[in-house]
Amino acid sequence: MRGRVQGVGFRAFVLREAHALGLHGYTRNMRDGRVEVVAVGDDAGLQQLVQRLFVGPPLAHVEGIERTPIDPPPDVDRFEVRG
Repeated sequence: MRGRVQGVGFRAFVLREAHALGLHGYTRNMRDGRVEVVAVGDDAGLQQLVQRLFVGPPLAHVEGIERTPIDPPPDVDRFEVRG
């Protein structure tokens, strides 16, 4: 995700939304100012998460989301904030 997404509570927002949707994975800040979200779950839950990410927390401004299908990481059994 790019835009104003660091320093605005975005990772905590992602954590709450992912838990509410029953998704597993993680979110973390990237050095270039983006936030990475790796999410594993059913298609409906993942679609809902993407919609909610575009809204974000009140102080955020999401300019874009890049979606890339990946194989689920082997250590993903819940959703967490990393780094």
